[in-house]
Amino acid sequence: MHVLVVHNRYASAQPSGENKVVDQEVGLLRAAGHRVEVFERRSDDIAARSLLGKAAVPLLVPWNPAVRTELAARLRTLRPDVVHVHNVFPLLSPAVLAACADAGVPAVATLHNYTQVCPPGTLQRDGRPCTECVGSAPLPAVRHGCYRSSRLATVPLAVSLSVNRRRWWSGVERFFCISAAQRDVLVRAGMPSERLAVKHNFVPEPGICREGAGEHLLYLGRLAEAKGVRLLMAAWDELAASGGVGVPLVIAGAGPLEHEVIAWAAGRDDVRYVGLYDAAECRQAVARSVAVLAPSTWLEAFGLVVVEAMAAGVPTVAAGHGAFVELVEDGVTGLLHRPGEAASLASCIRRIAAEPGRNREMGQAARRRYEQGFSPAVGLERLVEGYRTAIAVRTEVNGTIGGQ
Repeated sequence: MHVLVVHNRYASAQPSGENKVVDQEVGLLRAAGHRVEVFERRSDDIAARSLLGKAAVPLLVPWNPAVRTELAARLRTLRPDVVHVHNVFPLLSPAVLAACADAGVPAVATLHNYTQVCPPGTLQRDGRPCTECVGSAPLPAVRHGCYRSSRLATVPLAVSLSVNRRRWWSGVERFFCISAAQRDVLVRAGMPSERLAVKHNFVPEPGICREGAGEHLLYLGRLAEAKGVRLLMAAWDELAASGGVGVPLVIAGAGPLEHEVIAWAAGRDDVRYVGLYDAAECRQAVARSVAVLAPSTWLEAFGLVVVEAMAAGVPTVAAGHGAFVELVEDGVTGLLHRPGEAASLASCIRRIAAEPGRNREMGQAARRRYEQGFSPAVGLERLVEGYRTAIAVRTEVNGTIGGQ
């Protein structure tokens, strides 16, 4: 199969699970013998633009005509079987869908978040779940400045959502939702259910699994409010006040709360902030964990770090909402805490660290869950199945039109 992957890469200064998923899928397809090419833009390149070029970026968010022309020309030359769209913000725009239509190539799209129904894609405002824009015009997002706490920065996203909603729904043959929880939200928002398929992200074999009880508890991810970092710090302070749990907390990542985390961890022997880990260091850190912590306050559409823990035979303590509810079987492969409640998070951390025998059983169950639902073999099968469905739908439509 010949596939063209379209993706706007997120800035490299902060960890991006989405970039990782795209790279892993490209590698998986190529290893299986498929021909895969990439059409991409990089957010890192914005910094090198002139002042005028930087000022023009928000204008290109709803529609980038140059991208439409460039991609359509490339599609006519390459003639791929299918185009797989990932992120188009901020430099690609939904113009990529018009390019696919121009060249007559079917498109599939992975929905990594909720940008189809929420301008910032988080379904969250002020640290709490929010669905005010779902199924309606995104004016509340602008009013509250939901993207980067800025009304001005939110406007291009809101405009893009409004003017391109129908283009997405009609221009994509198959949407890949990365969890059933995400699909349910999007169907309730009015997206066409027949085009929405659940395809969980896969995780490559880590090459290392946990041996023994583990050395630390691990938070691995972006240091942001929505990821529950402040909630975790509050829970850990509560645990420390009652004597701790016997192992340190390791925090790995970067993001807007980095300076706050550094200040909080300074001078403590029960917390280690280690900054950004590379891929090998991440695998090692996960495999040495008593548990991986995922206390997100927003409704995660997936939760890659949870599955990475599963692959290494490590249980997870995660917030009991969003995709975590389907990824983590409470009491079997990990523990779910009450979302947004520091006391509940602290209680789950205490439990998972205090019962090594039960912890080991949960880790083994998590590994079995990974093998059954999130391995590369399963990921490849579902990916290719989605491509074939999109190609078949487009062929059927074209045949119907041609026969009229």
